[in-house]
Amino acid sequence: MNGQALQTFVASDDDDARDKVKTLAAEIGLDAVDAGPLKNARYLEPAGFLNIQFGYVLGKGVEIAPRWQGL
Repeated sequence: MNGQALQTFVASDDDDARDKVKTLAAEIGLDAVDAGPLKNARYLEPAGFLNIQFGYVLGKGVEIAPRWQGL
């Protein structure tokens, strides 16, 4: 996306699991952002749904994705 890696958010209560997922995400070219404890996943899910709405329902395509600055 404009030369920047797409962000993905990783929420987990297990530090080792979080680190493994962040490493895997980085290996496939994503910018893995620590989203804190697993309870924060409930906030990430609507953000993903909103991105799907922009991309497919509103016709913005697969190149649309939010990027949180400063992370």
